[in-house]
Amino acid sequence: MLRRSVLFSPGDRPELMRKAPGTGADTIVFDLEDAVAPARKDEAREAVRDVLTDPDFDPDAEVCVRVNPVEGPGATAEADVEALFGEGDAAARPDALMLPKCTDGDDVDALDALVPGETPPVLSLVESAAGVLHAESVAAADATDALVFGAEDLSADIGATRTDEGTEVLHAREHVVLAAAAAEVDAIDTVHTDFSDTEGLREETAFAIQLGYDGKMAIHPSQVPVINGAFTPDEETVEWAERVLAAKAEADAEGRGVFQVDGQMIDAPLIAQAERVVERARAADDV
Repeated sequence: MLRRSVLFSPGDRPELMRKAPGTGADTIVFDLEDAVAPARKDEAREAVRDVLTDPDFDPDAEVCVRVNPVEGPGATAEADVEALFGEGDAAARPDALMLPKCTDGDDVDALDALVPGETPPVLSLVESAAGVLHAESVAAADATDALVFGAEDLSADIGATRTDEGTEVLHAREHVVLAAAAAEVDAIDTVHTDFSDTEGLREETAFAIQLGYDGKMAIHPSQVPVINGAFTPDEETVEWAERVLAAKAEADAEGRGVFQVDGQMIDAPLIAQAERVVERARAADDV
């Protein structure tokens, strides 16, 4: 599953939800949480269900629904799950669910228990001090298929001041990607809130890739091509990766453990990097 770009669309705006697949995002998220005012939750649930059950709605993208937290002072996931799954209509089942405000693996398990039948893959969002500190538990939950980092809510939770450099959340950002890697699930990076700042988004996405993230959240359609482009290796990088893997195959056939490419000695980490480059390039070609 390729999740380079994860685009949010308000759950009470059916016209935007229907347009979302045309943006080229790998995953589109119909949002029943932060994007919907408390008084419009029921209306949003009905709108999301109407879009999902429309036979003319047949997107190539993964369709995800962000439900409300499993517990809290406001709306909770139980009513969302009932609206999506309660009538047994298979057509209303999204490809995935996103669970916000995860504090530990028990939250994911609680959502899993709410869903009748097989639970779709869950994109588990950690966006608090407790969530980051228990990221390993969240990532290891049976239903978790991706660990998602939310820097904005985390900053508010710990009282940090957000900066362009992001040093105030760097430790947490690295911790989340480590937890995802240990559990062998996707790691999805936080949003870039200034959707008019294309260059800043490009630089931030490039840094996320360096950290090991597999994708990044988007809040505006204009961000999707920038994110997808950053996660798609350029031709020169793909050619290097292919030379490395070809040289490895030749070395393996000759029983050599050490080899070089372009004057550079190649070891296991570089081989793994080359394999990731080729995998991403092939996946992007299939989109």
